[in-house]
Amino acid sequence: MAGALSHIRVLDLSRVLAGPWCTQMLADLGADVIKVERPGKGDDTRQWGPPFAIDDDGQSTVESTYFLSANRGKRSVTVNIASPQGQELIRTLAAMSDVVVENFKVGTLARYGLDYDTLKKINPKLVYCSITGFGQDGPYADRAGYDFMIQGMGGLMSITGESEDTVDTGPQKVGVAIADIVTGLYCASAIQAALISRENTGTGQYIDMSLLDCQVAILANQAMMYLGADQVPSRMGNAHPNIVPYQVFATKDGHMIIAVGNDNQFEQLCCLLKCPEIAKDPSFSTNQQRVANRVSLVKILSDRLVDKTTSEWLALLESVGVPCGKINAIDETLNDLQVQHRQMRVCADHESIGSVDLLASPIKLSETPTAVDRAPPTLGQHTDEVLTQVLDYSEEQVNQLRAEGVL
Repeated sequence: MAGALSHIRVLDLSRVLAGPWCTQMLADLGADVIKVERPGKGDDTRQWGPPFAIDDDGQSTVESTYFLSANRGKRSVTVNIASPQGQELIRTLAAMSDVVVENFKVGTLARYGLDYDTLKKINPKLVYCSITGFGQDGPYADRAGYDFMIQGMGGLMSITGESEDTVDTGPQKVGVAIADIVTGLYCASAIQAALISRENTGTGQYIDMSLLDCQVAILANQAMMYLGADQVPSRMGNAHPNIVPYQVFATKDGHMIIAVGNDNQFEQLCCLLKCPEIAKDPSFSTNQQRVANRVSLVKILSDRLVDKTTSEWLALLESVGVPCGKINAIDETLNDLQVQHRQMRVCADHESIGSVDLLASPIKLSETPTAVDRAPPTLGQHTDEVLTQVLDYSEEQVNQLRAEGVL
């Protein structure tokens, strides 16, 4: 079945992660995503390794696993954006596209005649999404922005990592480039909103997306502790600022997560730990009191949880409805029965690797399901295809542009 966005063409001028993550999501939903890359080099992340993917013969390839993570479902076209002919080619593609996504520094594409004000004259229906570190205006607009910086400046690292009184520890970044990824998700949502608006107005619009804005937006309850209660959150390790017990506990052979969200679950936990009186104790009977008396309660629970193994506790806790979980390594997660059942791993045919395992979209649509129709492309894999089929160029024209260094 055709994807929900199968009628949409996206011209992807972005690289690295935030933009590619956005356009990958649009591709999952069926959009025709044409990724424009630098001749000879391509997206920066093509060189971000090791590791590089292993082919069907067990040999290492030149395909970066980082690049593979963010570019499934796209077509790759190489164009020299510094060339006047290359700029004209991109303008032609933009005239035939519904969406442009770019993450150049503020003002860069205006010098090439590829900014929104120029392209909307060619295509008034164009939805144009710009992604920068700090937005198109403001005192930081001209700065380059990278995920690690944004996690720090955006407050996330101040609440990530072991507590401040733990010896030899400090702020930590999240294990994936979360500022880039959430920006990509916000961009995909904004683009689809603009496309829906276009159905009513007949015109496109400009979308100004900032990594810092998106990072601030997902501070969520932690930000509201400051905005609503004038409390500045701090690092708490694996503990939760507003719920207790909701953290990692040591067991006889490792660690596990217990995530008690209400008083009934807490009572079930106490009964299982053979200390039912704790649930009735006024110091612990409500979440508010458990937060106030966090240290003493966690010690009581910790002393009992080391008596059994993780697997033993998981079985017992699940039997009485107490939310709990194992802490999996990535390989354990991707081979988990539930993850496999939900088809979060897919296999696609890749031009140079052979068959390649990829992550799937988590979006489950009944009538227009997502699909991985294309593996992440090799550099310039679809240049001839796009120019001849989309732009109706002749083979001779394509060869001439390549000879002139435009492709």
